[in-house]
Amino acid sequence: MATITLFGLLFLLLFMGVPIAISLGISSTLVILFFTQMPTLVIPQKMFTSIDKFALMAIPLFILAGNFLSQGGAARRIIRFARAMVGHLPGGLPMSAIFACIIFAAVSGSSPATVAAIGSIMMGAIKEAGYSDKFSIGSITCAGSLGILIPPSIVMIVYGVTVDQSVGKLFMAGVIPGILLGGGLMLVTYIAARRAGFKREKMAPLKEIFSSFMDAFWGLLVIVIVIGGIYGGVFTPTEAAAASAVYAFFISMFVYKDIKWKDVPQIIAASASTSAMVMFIIANAMLFAFVLTYLQIPQNLAQWIIDMHFNKYVYLVFVNILLLIAGNFMEPSSIIMILAPLLFPVAMSLGVDPIHLGVIMTVNMEVGMLTPPVGLNLFVASSITGQSIESVIKATLPWMFALLIGLIIITYLPSISLFLPNLIFGG
Repeated sequence: MATITLFGLLFLLLFMGVPIAISLGISSTLVILFFTQMPTLVIPQKMFTSIDKFALMAIPLFILAGNFLSQGGAARRIIRFARAMVGHLPGGLPMSAIFACIIFAAVSGSSPATVAAIGSIMMGAIKEAGYSDKFSIGSITCAGSLGILIPPSIVMIVYGVTVDQSVGKLFMAGVIPGILLGGGLMLVTYIAARRAGFKREKMAPLKEIFSSFMDAFWGLLVIVIVIGGIYGGVFTPTEAAAASAVYAFFISMFVYKDIKWKDVPQIIAASASTSAMVMFIIANAMLFAFVLTYLQIPQNLAQWIIDMHFNKYVYLVFVNILLLIAGNFMEPSSIIMILAPLLFPVAMSLGVDPIHLGVIMTVNMEVGMLTPPVGLNLFVASSITGQSIESVIKATLPWMFALLIGLIIITYLPSISLFLPNLIFGG
């Protein structure tokens, strides 16, 4: 009865148009009040302690860095470089947006920030160039999800801390899968553009490619600072987020000179607003996750898989199914913290590499960013375009299919994930 009430209330509230964070919080709170003996004090305690984590400090810092870069013209310069590289192909403009998302994902480390930064500039431009809404909304919303796979990745940090694995190895493991998935998204765009009748355009001259690269150089250097700083032992991933925010402010203010001192308070306020929204969702999602754990729902699902005595290939199918289902209802970090300790020991006993498992879980979380009711990228894209959530979901379907195909490939070809970690750190 408690489980039925929990999910019944959640879906009822969402159907009524109640925001996702509030829906999660209300349904969880009512179940605690009427179906458990826990004191009400546990509700604010769980919500507060869920966001009182050092690793989560990286989220507002990366959001701030992304806003400085997007407001300061770095995102625009990255887009120019991306258009010079692939803009001549059929579907070149949305392909440029995907390429820019791949680069910006490595700059910001945030999926919603990537969608917001690239989408706010490119979605209107793609539509004005004659493409349908599905090209602009679908490609950028899905490509933005790469922000939690391509390093730096908050989700990978959470996984590494939860199951005691090297964050450095996890970051390296996300590089090739991120490029693979980005290539898959660009392939879908190319095929769709060819079918829609868009032709190949003249390739940008080498002078323009070099000029756009130099123009974007200071923005691209953020990648070197963040990744190089982490692997050079200069700072932790969270400290890297702080360094990226300071650097983004510096180049936007003093190098590109696209923002003024009067713009800084507005950028900080916008970043604080976005961060508050994300943190509020995480807090309520963690409360919801706590209730799920109390009701033994994820544990029972995981135990059922264990009791079936599958080999590792069949086991990974059920892992993916379980994670894809969970991604519909919970925030990625919450899913990792709940399910990783349950799935990890079984995976190890079946011979699944722990770094590979981390990549599989992260790619599943990418898809979760695109599925209702908790898919944050959907809400970001909806707010940028003014389109309904239903319209955004329909637009993302072709590109989401490419992500699912990529998930299957990454799941059953572990060398894709493990090549770089084994090369750098030793197999």
